[in-house]
Amino acid sequence: MRILYYDIDTLRPDHLGCYGYHRNTSPNIDRIAREGALFTNYYASDAPCLPSRAALFLGRPGIVSGIVGHGGSAADPYVVGQDRQFRLSPEWHSWPMAMRQCGFYPVSVSPYAERHSAWWFYFGWREMFNPGKAGAERADEVVPTALDWIERNGERDDWFLHVNVWDPHTSYRTPEDYGFPFRDEPIDGWISDELIAQHWQSFGPHSAQDLGGLGPACEAPRFPAQIKDMGDYRRWINGYDVAIQYADHWFGRILDALQAKGILDDTAIIISADHGENQGELNVYGDHQMADHVTSRVPLIIRWPGMEAGVGDGLHYNYDLPPTLMELLDGECPARWEGSSFAGALDGRGAGRDSLVLSQCAWSCQRSARFGPWIVMRTYHTGMKKLAPVMVFNVEEDPHELHDLADERPQIANEGLAILDRWHADMMNSSTSQVDPLWNVMKEGGPYHTRDAARRYAERLRATGRDEHARWIEERNGGYLPH
Repeated sequence: MRILYYDIDTLRPDHLGCYGYHRNTSPNIDRIAREGALFTNYYASDAPCLPSRAALFLGRPGIVSGIVGHGGSAADPYVVGQDRQFRLSPEWHSWPMAMRQCGFYPVSVSPYAERHSAWWFYFGWREMFNPGKAGAERADEVVPTALDWIERNGERDDWFLHVNVWDPHTSYRTPEDYGFPFRDEPIDGWISDELIAQHWQSFGPHSAQDLGGLGPACEAPRFPAQIKDMGDYRRWINGYDVAIQYADHWFGRILDALQAKGILDDTAIIISADHGENQGELNVYGDHQMADHVTSRVPLIIRWPGMEAGVGDGLHYNYDLPPTLMELLDGECPARWEGSSFAGALDGRGAGRDSLVLSQCAWSCQRSARFGPWIVMRTYHTGMKKLAPVMVFNVEEDPHELHDLADERPQIANEGLAILDRWHADMMNSSTSQVDPLWNVMKEGGPYHTRDAARRYAERLRATGRDEHARWIEERNGGYLPH
């Protein structure tokens, strides 16, 4: 048995052809999707990158592991404490270590650990290749290492190869000589000049006028400095889509290498991401700042030899994936894992969870309940964005989150808040800590990426004629919402 996990950073599923996108961004991924199981409601429990992969590879959500943000105490796992042995006992094993217990040889090609000083990530891998640019690599700087490994080791049995590319993450650095394949193709009709004009007059990190964070971005061939109109947006979204296609192109190179070795058909293939990407939703462009449907939903495609293709629409967490593999491989899950296997969903026997709770503490402090067609978002700190304390969206009818229904559907809001309360009680019972890490973030000054930035951003807002928003930022200490 051989397993390839192609991990594409910042990839939202609705920009892949197999998820219904109208542009040809992903011909190689689409090919594997036609042969495997595609999951439409698979979510990162904790966003963005550091907490998402922590949940996946440690097998438990941030409220239990302690990793919910990108800085401060929330960027490191809770220590095991007095029960910590000379080596971590099997109950604390990571996903790679659990694969080793199943007899697999796990290998990773990824800069993730260095990017976030997430040194725990090395736990369990037999080989670890760091491309060395801390997430600024293109696929052509990552995949050749994987191709070399396959050339030398492909015929061996029982390997698990993780290949992590970052191209869809800003700032869209696909080489210019790759071309501009979407330059003349239509874009999604959900966004308009009118909406962009509203965003321009509003505010927030990575909003239309402040695309670089707290001000304009650095101009680049695929990357406008600001989004003033649909022309800028077209250039922007073309940059994102060609980055996805570039990652897909290099995925095709891996498929070719497996084919040349005669092992493609017998290799299990998993394709996923750490988080999605807001591309104008809630006035966030090219970033992943909320516990919303767009940031938290990620693609998942599993082609498992011997299983038929299909589509699963059940609700699943990303940290449900390792237990799923353990069931498929007849392995044992470490006792500290919180996930539930959905192996049955690969052949139509299984359903999903009744609800999910999604978390964000890096750019804002939010928790959201995802159930039925709904997402109910509770905001504790806005991260300098104009967000209400509670928002409700019907993501089946309104996937781009244009219409907050909190006032119209108070019963749905209450149902979502009740889910959050029950989940919180259950998770704190599972945690080795008595403190919710979200409140550690709040006590340390709020979300890492906007901490101590309120004064600077208020100055920027006043300098660009947005005095009302500057006052809003100052009055709320950057976006704190008392509850």
